[in-house]
Amino acid sequence: MKAKNVEIIEAGHALRIQWSNGEQSRFHALWLRDNALDPKTRSSGNGQRLITVLDIPVDTVIDSATVTAEGDLAAGFAPGGHQAAFPARWLHERIYDRPQARTAGWLADRIEPWDGSLQAGVPRASYPLLRQDRRALGDWLAAVRSYGFAVLTEVPTTSGSLCDIAALFGYVRETNYGRWFEVRAEVNPNNLAYTNLGLQAHTDNPYRDPVPTLQLLSCLENSVDGGDSIVVDGFAVALRLQRENPHGFELLTRYPVRFEYAGSAGVCLQAKRPFIELGPDGEMIAIRFNNRSAAPFVDVPYADMPDFYAAYRRFAEILEDPAMEVTFKLKPGELFIVDNTRVMHARKAFSGTGKRWLQGCYADKDGLLSTLAAIEAETKREAAE
Repeated sequence: MKAKNVEIIEAGHALRIQWSNGEQSRFHALWLRDNALDPKTRSSGNGQRLITVLDIPVDTVIDSATVTAEGDLAAGFAPGGHQAAFPARWLHERIYDRPQARTAGWLADRIEPWDGSLQAGVPRASYPLLRQDRRALGDWLAAVRSYGFAVLTEVPTTSGSLCDIAALFGYVRETNYGRWFEVRAEVNPNNLAYTNLGLQAHTDNPYRDPVPTLQLLSCLENSVDGGDSIVVDGFAVALRLQRENPHGFELLTRYPVRFEYAGSAGVCLQAKRPFIELGPDGEMIAIRFNNRSAAPFVDVPYADMPDFYAAYRRFAEILEDPAMEVTFKLKPGELFIVDNTRVMHARKAFSGTGKRWLQGCYADKDGLLSTLAAIEAETKREAAE
């Protein structure tokens, strides 16, 4: 994308760019000055801003604006005479002059809601390939970004090896459960995950603030009958609830739910968040759902409590609909990763005979998304060379 023409408007407080595809976009003088890319404004080493908003004169205007031969923008500012150049592609990717009204519950770009029809297309990759092929790693991480989960094969079945998987893109989030934790039947367990009971689809650790945003589960042994893993897209469940019951959806986004855990000595974790969390602009950003850890609801007004429970129940019913789920039985040497702010995971009950030994650990999406962004930037540079 290139700029074709530029016009200073609003007495210098803004400019209008006509793009090569015929679109037009306006940018304010203060926004442009604040986001200038020159070495006096941004560190050439890390790109961080070197000025504060107070360093920009409140009466800043654009006193010159031209389109370069390459189709980029060059602008001058007064007072002070600061000059800055803006690559057309960089500007076009940051257009804010567009209608902002969106329906509550909208999803960010690259987020793909799914249901059981994804069963035949579960995203998979092999660990040896990811270790040697950075693009393959990028594809696997992109699948996690899009679908909220992915499977990895040929993973070492040695204890703690799942931490090496987390190191491919980020860091392990250590908790009171340890750097990693064992998932197998125990006598007198401190968590129902450590039994052979089936578990309702849920997100992990909603009683933490902040919640771990990724979970990895790796299979070391599995010779039991049953114990299949189930994943459900919480965003798709929420969108279906919204279509069926807009008022119920609104209640589950408006009122917070309290979660708590005190199953170990010296541990008393508490958090307060809605089942369906929206950003200030209505973007759906997180699901927190865990029947085992939900505390009594005390933040819902008396008049709304019946409808709140009806919406809560319907959310759970949709969650249990087989049409919404993808299932697989992990074999030794297989691992799956879930976005713990979106995808809920469950487990079918399994027999008391045989062995089922999984290990889990937590990590965070910022590391995954950072590594993915770096790989995508590398790929773009290579394609341009």
